[in-house]
Amino acid sequence: MTISKATGDEISEAEVPLLDDVVNGAVDFKGRPAVRSKSGKSASFILGTGLAERFAYYGISSNLVSFLTKKLGQPTATAAAQLNAWFGISSLLPILGAFVADSFAGRFRTVIVACVLYILALSFLSLSASLSSHSSKCTTASENVGCFPTELRNIFFFLALYLVSFAQGGLSPCAQAFGADQFDEEDEYESKAKSTFFNWWYFFSLGATLVPLLILTYIQENVGWELGFGIPAIAMCLALVLFLSGSMTYRFRVNSDGRNTFVRINRVLVRAAKNWKAAAVAISIDEEGQHNSAQFRFLDKALLTRDGSIDETICNVKDVEYTKAILRLVPIWFSSLAYAIVFAQPSTLFTKQASTIDLHLTPSF
Repeated sequence: MTISKATGDEISEAEVPLLDDVVNGAVDFKGRPAVRSKSGKSASFILGTGLAERFAYYGISSNLVSFLTKKLGQPTATAAAQLNAWFGISSLLPILGAFVADSFAGRFRTVIVACVLYILALSFLSLSASLSSHSSKCTTASENVGCFPTELRNIFFFLALYLVSFAQGGLSPCAQAFGADQFDEEDEYESKAKSTFFNWWYFFSLGATLVPLLILTYIQENVGWELGFGIPAIAMCLALVLFLSGSMTYRFRVNSDGRNTFVRINRVLVRAAKNWKAAAVAISIDEEGQHNSAQFRFLDKALLTRDGSIDETICNVKDVEYTKAILRLVPIWFSSLAYAIVFAQPSTLFTKQASTIDLHLTPSF
C-alpha cells in the first residue's frame, strides 16, 4: 500500500503509517500525514516557549514604572498612565497577531517571527537602559558633549517597548493555538490531554510571573537595568531555539475549506445585517454532527438569499454556529475588564508604594 503526496510522488511502504496512527486534518513539517506516535511530545516544546515568553514579558513589565521614574525622570502619575496605555495596547494586539496568523503567515511562522521581534525589542530595551545610565552622568554643560539627546533616548525606549507589545501580540495567542493543534479532538485520550495542556500553560504562566518578581526586580534595582533587560532577551533566544527544536514533531492543521476565520465571521455578520428585515427562518440541519442552536437566531438569516430561500454556498451552518460561539464569549470578555483595572495596579502604583517602605526584615537583613 502506498500513499501519494500532493506532488504525485510515492512514499515507500516503510514510511506509510498505519491508518489508526494518522491524525485526520493534520500534516507534519514536510507536508506528509501527521503520525500520532511521532508527535506525542510536541506540546512540551511549545510550553517551554510560552514559559520563556511570559518570563520575558513580566521581566520588563513588573518593575517598568521604576525605570520610567528613576531613569527617564517621569512623575509617578505620568509613568503610571504610560504603563496603563502600554498594557492596554498589549492586550489588544493579540487580535492583530491572530489575524495575521490565520490570514497570511500561519501560526508556526508567526511564532518564529514574534520570537525574533521579541529578541530585537528586548535587546533595544537593554541598549536604551545603557543610554539612560550614560545620560544620567551628563549633568554639567561640559559633560553634555557627546551625550545621547534625552528626546531621542526616550523615543528609542518607547519604540522598543511597543515593539515588545507587537511581539507578544503575535507569540502569546498563536503559541497557545498552535499548542492546541497538537491534539486530536477526535481521539478521547488526546482530547483530555488538550485540557491538561492549557492547565499546564496557565501554571507555567504564573510561575514565569513569580521568578521576575523575586529575581529580576532585584537585579534591575541593584545590579543594573542593562542586565535586567538583557536576561529576558537571552530567555527569548533560548525560547526560539527550543521552539525550532520541535519542528519535526509538530502537527500542522489543514484548513479544509481554505477560508479565513475572520472572513467567515465577517461574512455571517454582514449577510445577517443585510437580511435583517427578512422573516425568521427555522433551520434543522444535521450535517456531520452540526445542529442549529436556538440562541442568536437572527444570525440564521445569513443563510438566506434575496428570495428567502436557504443558500449555503456563501454562508453555511458551520459558519453561523461558529459566529454564535464567538458571541457567547463576549459577556465573558466584558466581565474580565474589571479584573484588568485591578491587575494594572500592582505594576504601577503598588510598586511605587512598595519602594517607599523599609525593606529590612532584621537589623542586618
